[in-house]
Amino acid sequence: MAESDLRLVALALIVEKPRHGYEVIQLIEEMTADWFLPSPNVVHPMLANLAEEGCLTASADPPRLYTITDEGRAHLQQNQTTADAVLNRLTALGERVRRWRQALGMADRLKDADADATEGLLDVLARAANDRQRI
Repeated sequence: MAESDLRLVALALIVEKPRHGYEVIQLIEEMTADWFLPSPNVVHPMLANLAEEGCLTASADPPRLYTITDEGRAHLQQNQTTADAVLNRLTALGERVRRWRQALGMADRLKDADADATEGLLDVLARAANDRQRI
């Protein structure tokens, strides 16, 4: 995911209610059925940059609670079509992953599977998603 897309997703999640960085990460992970976990080393600096740019305010004490500003709302509104498209793609990805897991009988066991099996399944799912996009 491009950082510009991640910025819009973060703003879209924070416009709903003030959030901590780890909540943004967790919501994206849930949205994608644990398929995509943005790195805290990317998300936290990105949120700090959005605060420096005036799109968010941050609480003084860690963990920082981020709240959207009027400038952030305006930026999100100007880019709403892109933000909606990215959120829809993430949600669709999560739905596809859930269906694949259900079809494979792994709905509740994926996180308990060993790393090699999980990596193999993720490779299969990624190839299937790429093949479907080419059609």
